[in-house]
Formats: sequence, C-alpha cells, structure tokens
Amino acid sequence: MVNGHETVVAVDGLEKDYGSVKALGGVSLSVARGEIFGLLGQNGAGKTTLVKILLGMVLPTGGSAHLLGRPVGSVAARRLVGYLPEDHRLPEYHTAPSLLDVYGGLQGLSRSDRRQRTGELLATLGLAGRERLRIRGYSKGMKQRLGLAQALLHRPGVLFLDEPTDGVDPVGRRQIRELLLAERDRGVTIFINSHLLGEVEQLCDRVAIMRKGKMVLAGTVPELVGSKPSWLVGFARPPADRRFPGFRLDPAERPGFFRLSAGDLPGGDPEELLDRFLAASAAAGLALRHLERERGSLEEIYLEIAHSRGPTA
Repeated sequence: MVNGHETVVAVDGLEKDYGSVKALGGVSLSVARGEIFGLLGQNGAGKTTLVKILLGMVLPTGGSAHLLGRPVGSVAARRLVGYLPEDHRLPEYHTAPSLLDVYGGLQGLSRSDRRQRTGELLATLGLAGRERLRIRGYSKGMKQRLGLAQALLHRPGVLFLDEPTDGVDPVGRRQIRELLLAERDRGVTIFINSHLLGEVEQLCDRVAIMRKGKMVLAGTVPELVGSKPSWLVGFARPPADRRFPGFRLDPAERPGFFRLSAGDLPGGDPEELLDRFLAASAAAGLALRHLERERGSLEEIYLEIAHSRGPTA
C-alpha cells in the first residue's frame, strides 16, 4: 500500500549489472493506483534500464519488481501495460484508424470496440478530421499524439510514457495533460520519464530523481520544491531608496517587482522578519499591492543533484 492506496508498481532492491558497469544499484520504489509518477535524472542515471525491467524487456541482476501484484515480464503483467517509447516508429503507410485497428486487433479488442476507442482517442488528442491522411504526412507532434493513442487503446492499468510531450505544440501538450489527468482519475497509474521539468511539475503527483543508478530523492512536488526564505514584493508606488527602513530590496525578474530575502534581514525567524518589514513599510507610507512567498522549482533541485559530486544515497 502507498498512503492507503493499492500498490501498482513495486520495486525492491533492484540491481542491474552490465559487466563491470552497475546500471542500477539497489533501487526501491512504490507507485500507487491512480498516481502520476515522474522519474527524472541525467542520461546514464539508470532511468531507461529501470523502465525496461518494469516492461519485462530486460532481466534484473538482483532484487524484485511487480506490476499489480504480478512479476514484471509475465504475460499477465504485459497485458495490463501501455507504453509510449521516446523514439517510436509507426508504419507510415497506415492512416491513424487503420494503424489503431491493427494494434487493437493484436491486443484482442473486438472490431466495434476498436472503432469506438479510435474515434474517442483521435478526437481527444486533436487528430479528428485527419483520418484519411497517411502517417507519413504527420508532423512530429501528431505522431507523438498517435503513439499515445496506441498506448491507451486497450485501456491499460499501467501506462509508461517516455517524453510524452516531446515535439508537441502548447495546444497539444495541454490536450495530453488533460487526457492523462482523466486517465488518472479513472484509476490508471502513469509512470513518466521526462526531461521537461516544467511539464513534470505541473502533472505529477510524486517525483523521484535518480543519479548513478540510485534513487537520491523522492516525494510530492510541494515536498521537494518547498518554499524559499524570500518574498516577491510589489508596491503601488516603488520606494526611491531600496534600502528604506533598514531593509534591502533587489529587483526581481518580473518588471516592477522586488525580492526581499531573509538573508538580507537582520537575524531572526524569517516570518518574524517579514512582519517587521510589513510594519516598517506601513510606517513609511508604502502601499503593498503584491506579496508572495517564493517557491523552489524542480529545475533547481534537479540541477543541484546533477552538479553534486558527493556520494549517492
């Protein structure tokens, strides 16, 4: 169980060696039903090896992994999985309906179910109206959306996505996000491997970061990014002296805003120091129009781990 929910992906002490190279060094994680889980890490961190083991494409050297209580790689587990690889190749002589009809047949869907699912997915992913166009005429983003439709066609219980919005325009990315959130709401577990940290931050319930074959950090996005000891400040009329009443304000990236950092304030608790700043601003007759505690970002956490030279945990 993960936070009271059924465990769908269970990995315990997973190891994978390629000769003298240790691709995975004892990875453990659990992902719950109806959860969107993001896996991050630099190239060579072990993400692809982990996903290939979960898909039954690679055998582990040690440890164990299960999908929905079934050993990974078993026929029963594979039937429950949808997969969109990063560098997928679709037969370009097909149209979208004919391609999905072939894949649906291989997955055991009835003809009527294949037609229904094809219509639903093409409409949801913005591909309706292009049913007669052969895939060779598709853009990269259109091929990516069609690949996602193929992965979802048989209503999988677990969905593995490798860079699902790569090459997709902003409208398409939003359509994909909405579709994935709807799949999550119906209980599908979604496992995303991506370098698009902004997308991961918007979409994922929990995130893990790998480094050198080990899991170094995992948690919900709010837990990982947290709040910074600084505030974004905006005034109705900016002060002429940014060192006014004993505090220092630095220009922020957003025009007309300033950054008030706890490190710039004279000792004490950051919240207490903020109260003192607000009182001093009022005494100086400065009207605030914006005050916002700054949050961290996955990008900052990711880069900090990527540049770390210390041992992995």
